[in-house]
Amino acid sequence: MAKLAFLGLGVMGYPMAGHLQKKGGHQVTVYNRTGAKAQQWAGEFGGKHAASPREAAKDCDLVMLCVGNDDDVRSVAYGDNGALAGMRRGAILVDHTTASALLAKELFAKAKERGVGFIDAPVSGGQAGAQNGQLGIMCGGEPADFNRAKPVLDVYAKMCALIGGPGSGQLTKMVNQICIVGLAQSLAEALAFAKRNSLDLEKVISVISKGAAQSWQMENRWKAMSELKAEGFGFAIEWMRKDVGICLAQAKQSGARLPVTALVDQFYAHLEARGGKRWDSTASLIQLLLKD
Repeated sequence: MAKLAFLGLGVMGYPMAGHLQKKGGHQVTVYNRTGAKAQQWAGEFGGKHAASPREAAKDCDLVMLCVGNDDDVRSVAYGDNGALAGMRRGAILVDHTTASALLAKELFAKAKERGVGFIDAPVSGGQAGAQNGQLGIMCGGEPADFNRAKPVLDVYAKMCALIGGPGSGQLTKMVNQICIVGLAQSLAEALAFAKRNSLDLEKVISVISKGAAQSWQMENRWKAMSELKAEGFGFAIEWMRKDVGICLAQAKQSGARLPVTALVDQFYAHLEARGGKRWDSTASLIQLLLKD
């Protein structure tokens, strides 16, 4: 049993922290910007809640955080009431936020100054993966820190791997998101083409999903796409645009070219203009092809 803190109880962090307390058997203290959410979590899972990141992180072996963006991470990690101020030497900070590789390297250096380990560990699998404890976790950091943290992270992981040094986890998450938006747009175009040519989509999918065209997006989003449904589920467009923005910024810095990703980001902008910020970022793309 380890003494843990989890900072950030959004749609991902809330169930992830719950797994640590219930399934992992660890002693977990949570912090959330909205205190009522932390109190709700403690009531549901039996852990503790704290009034600040520093208080939550005090004397912990590992501190996990999962918030919105680079600025949110800094607001939770730094300052007199930040997590690093409360962490003891030898503890490890694990950032599950999808953020920039630049921030990961910055945090690694700041943590090292205090004798604290750091792992950038963004996740893939969405809300369902968090709830079911079946996330893919891509990590960057030092092997010794990763080896100590992995048994804890495995509580909510389907796969947890160290990719390389600090920032490697975030860069791998960018690769993941680049793949997703390209596949999602291709699926939208394929299904719109099939509908325009009066094919039975269920029969089409039953065949092509068993061959080289198969993907997670196809198996899990084709039906919602075909019915032009995109609300109330999935990974929101505004969240994907945040991630894609990180990808495009990193591509500019590194000299990589992402023409398809940049194009799909423009499609997302059109969908947001239609009121679709919270629509599923995969299922919604077909609406630009079938709706005027």
